[in-house]
Amino acid sequence: MQDYENAISVNGITKKYDGFTLDQISFDLAKGSIMGFIGQNGAGKSTTINTILNIIKPDAGNIKIFGLDHQKDEIEIKQHISAVFDELPFQDALNANQMNIILKEIFHEWNSQTYFDFLDRFQLPRKKNFGQFSKGMKMKLQIACALSHNADLLIMDEATTGLDPVVRNEILDIFLEYLQDENHSILMSSHITTDLEKIADSVTFIDKGKILLTGYKDDILQTHGLMKVGRSDFDQIAKTDFISARLSEYNAEMLVSDRQEAKKKYSGAVIDSTSLEEIMLFYVNRIKKEWH
Repeated sequence: MQDYENAISVNGITKKYDGFTLDQISFDLAKGSIMGFIGQNGAGKSTTINTILNIIKPDAGNIKIFGLDHQKDEIEIKQHISAVFDELPFQDALNANQMNIILKEIFHEWNSQTYFDFLDRFQLPRKKNFGQFSKGMKMKLQIACALSHNADLLIMDEATTGLDPVVRNEILDIFLEYLQDENHSILMSSHITTDLEKIADSVTFIDKGKILLTGYKDDILQTHGLMKVGRSDFDQIAKTDFISARLSEYNAEMLVSDRQEAKKKYSGAVIDSTSLEEIMLFYVNRIKKEWH
């Protein structure tokens, strides 16, 4: 494969459906990093991922993976990527031993030893049908498959949803191990923002088919803040100075995108640091502007 700067470059991707449009989506996943792709259910995360994987054809725009055209060079690209979905894409009647035989025929760099080592590490049975696996076991199986053919890019679509916190932490640790190799990259879509706060380098936030924010996670958390004032002082705050406001009987909390600027302008207000979850919540309510 050629040398490349970004594992994924999405440029102006548009896809129109009846009642939903993926609207000129653009973002870059730098090589050697992990990006959290966040948004509510139905925001367009899976549509974007399926477009990157060339399962869905876009109406406009282009995608480069490892610097290669995601459609023209699809066969070469797919030898070097792994995708993990929230539902197991393998038939219930199969077992882990059979998966090894199947995937050995598909991937040039399939490593059976690595695969069986992951099965042992995850305490997954080799002869039990997948139909008898729990959700956590199915997810671990997908990850064992994903990490056993020397892939340079992992694409995860809601991969930790529905897992208990112990299993989620175990899987996040494995992702961090995987990223020790600086050629490895991860795009991880999730609405569990606490997971992404732990491990993501950058974040792209999608809502109703549009990208609202994309950038380094630490920069986004540093610049945004939660400004708090008494309800009686809320009317003194210019509407253009905040994303949206959560109002209660006595107080108002507003998300500001430039914490330093807000501090200068409203020196009496308390401005706290915020979380990805709060940022997502306030941006989702930006059309309403004021909410309870």
